[in-house]
Amino acid sequence: MWKIAWPTMLTNIIGGLQGMVDHVLVGHLVGFNGNAAIGVAWQIFIVVIAFISSLFTGMGVLVARFAGANEPEQVDRTVYQAFITALALSLLVMAPLGYLSAPWLLDLVNAAPAVKAEALPFLRIMFVAGSGMMLFFMIGGALRAAGDARTPMVLGIAMTAMNLAFNVVFIRGLGPVPAYGTKGSAIGTAIASGIVGLYSVWKLWSGSWVVSFRRAHGFAPDWTIIRSLFRFGLPAGIQGIAMNVGGVLMLGFIGSLAQSAAAQAAFAVSYSQLFSLITWTSVGLMGAAAATAGQNLGAGRPDRAAEAVHVAARFGLMVAAVVGAAFALVPEALLGVFGMNEPAVLSIGAQLLRVLSVSGLFITVALAFTGGLQGAGDTRGPLYISIVSQVVLPLGVCFFIQRTGTLQPLHIWLAILGGHLTRAVLSVLRFRQGRWRQIRVDVGAKR
Repeated sequence: MWKIAWPTMLTNIIGGLQGMVDHVLVGHLVGFNGNAAIGVAWQIFIVVIAFISSLFTGMGVLVARFAGANEPEQVDRTVYQAFITALALSLLVMAPLGYLSAPWLLDLVNAAPAVKAEALPFLRIMFVAGSGMMLFFMIGGALRAAGDARTPMVLGIAMTAMNLAFNVVFIRGLGPVPAYGTKGSAIGTAIASGIVGLYSVWKLWSGSWVVSFRRAHGFAPDWTIIRSLFRFGLPAGIQGIAMNVGGVLMLGFIGSLAQSAAAQAAFAVSYSQLFSLITWTSVGLMGAAAATAGQNLGAGRPDRAAEAVHVAARFGLMVAAVVGAAFALVPEALLGVFGMNEPAVLSIGAQLLRVLSVSGLFITVALAFTGGLQGAGDTRGPLYISIVSQVVLPLGVCFFIQRTGTLQPLHIWLAILGGHLTRAVLSVLRFRQGRWRQIRVDVGAKR
């Protein structure tokens, strides 16, 4: 578990620190409207790419099972089919539809005019040039599912280093390069991820990694595998869409507050950035739990799969407790690093961080058990759990309070906490039912 988890955790931490640097630069150069713009734009972008990312969950299920069963040809077939499907969806669906719908999506979340002006070019650049990031996520997921977590770590560190360098240049300006401000962050991200994506494709063609593109399999789509990708991945994609749509609608509630811009900026930094100190670790552990569960099931060892998930949850709780203590004790100092000096932003952000200090304990448990379920092939259970806990419950609470009284920031933060608690409880109960032990994976032989 730890062998697979720690490189992913380190990659997430380094990548997340780069995102923090972007927020620091934008916060000091553009102001809190720039921080709010990045937070809002990323929330929307994640919703749109969730469908494409669902392929990677399906791919991870298949690759882990085939790796555990020692079937390398099936592993390579699966990875190639996921690659061509993701690339087609990125270029032919995400880019044109995302570019055209970006203004409407920003209106949907009640982005303040100043925030929308900063977010629109950022969002359009990400939609049009986001295929490199898709390739990075896909290839990293394939390698980890096959047991190689170090190569994605190296790729992630390289991409982060380039991203940081490009963003410093494009956000602040350097020599003949003008200062692009908020959209400079999107430009740097697109260039860095594009370079890493192209390099990764070349390495897969060369056959020097644990997974590769085998020319003997041909280059045409294999609809049997693609259907299996969607069979296991689509519920996870719908789950991601539902959760992030819930996040977008939650931004709408935040945008309806009396101090909407200040609340959106506090949410962007406290939840999207600082809370990531917990979720970076938890997402890494979720991926490790998924890979380990799938590999052990492929090898006929379900008891080891169950133990791996419990180990992941224990690791996550240790990290969440330490980071949560910092949120509770020194929230103003943490927000000050991002240029959050306005009294209203500091007050709202500190309040949110104190709530998140508790919420992190629940979300890390939820993600560990979600990884175990998804890695075993049970992607429908986490879908239903996420809809109830991350969409219906928190949005329902906010809607009820808004209709019957005056919605305050604390009401929204407590609704988020309630959602995380509910997700943790339901995920543990679903895993203990043990239905995941009977799930079978079979894409047939190559014709």
